[in-house]
Amino acid sequence: MTEPSIWTEKYRPKVFDEIKGQKHIVPRIKAFVMQKNMPHLLFSGPAGIGKTTLALVISKELFGKEWRTNFLELNASDERGIDIIRNKVKDFARTKAVNDVPFKIIYLDECDALTKEAQQALRRTMENFTNTCRFILSCNYSSKIIDPIQSRCAVFRFKNLSREDIFDIVDIISKQESLIIDQKAKEAIYFVSEGDVRRAENILQSAAALSKKINEDAIYSLSSVARPKEIKEVLNLAINGKFIESKSKLLDTLLSYGLSAIDILKQIQQEVWNLDIEPKKKLKIIKECGEIEFRLVEGSDEYIQLEALLSKIALINDNKLN
Repeated sequence: MTEPSIWTEKYRPKVFDEIKGQKHIVPRIKAFVMQKNMPHLLFSGPAGIGKTTLALVISKELFGKEWRTNFLELNASDERGIDIIRNKVKDFARTKAVNDVPFKIIYLDECDALTKEAQQALRRTMENFTNTCRFILSCNYSSKIIDPIQSRCAVFRFKNLSREDIFDIVDIISKQESLIIDQKAKEAIYFVSEGDVRRAENILQSAAALSKKINEDAIYSLSSVARPKEIKEVLNLAINGKFIESKSKLLDTLLSYGLSAIDILKQIQQEVWNLDIEPKKKLKIIKECGEIEFRLVEGSDEYIQLEALLSKIALINDNKLN
């Protein structure tokens, strides 16, 4: 008795419905798959939101059990020169698919890392082998892809997953792995992941290795992210003119969570908007955060720059800094 195939018309809708957070993209991709025809695709967006997953789903849905034969995945950040396009990509693209689908698929991940010369070579390859091959290009920044390639592709812009989508994924994992996760822990997972599913799952796996019962303390300690209320306390101390206490609290937070200055600066920038001060003062603090971030990137001392930021926050609230 042969093994029943999971790639049936009945199964296809279920596969696409399980993809979270990209409701504006999935129906269009599903239509391509059902017609067994599609243009070249360009997926752009942040990391960990489902670009590679969707490319794999497309391949498995089109080719069934022969998907590995008809699907080539390359990471352009590892192999970013012109030779990879001239050799490996062309060799795969020039042969026909082993299936009733008339084309193979080449998936180039992180293709914004390709050199301009390699992108020009890719452009010609996409033209010459249209009859036997389709390309799915994935990148974080579509602006780094040359215009001739963008014009040859249907562009899909992915977005970070929403709070509800992350909660749904956490609920599915917790049910399958018999985990107990309280609501505050879910909120913490969403806060530290910022809509990145890969990061959310890694944090959850790390926490589950310690205990099947997961709370927010475990999430924050494993993710090297300070609690928002601790950052807010640092800022409130500075606003109230308690500079020494604010500096001590900031140093304790840095050391206890093992954070870098850039990490904590990003959290400060997020918490500024929750402060109980005038909107114009919030804008001035954000401006100072940008200045401090630039100096940190240029190699300035972390502790001096963070202390400078706290002092400027105190002066801004005291109306002594224009």
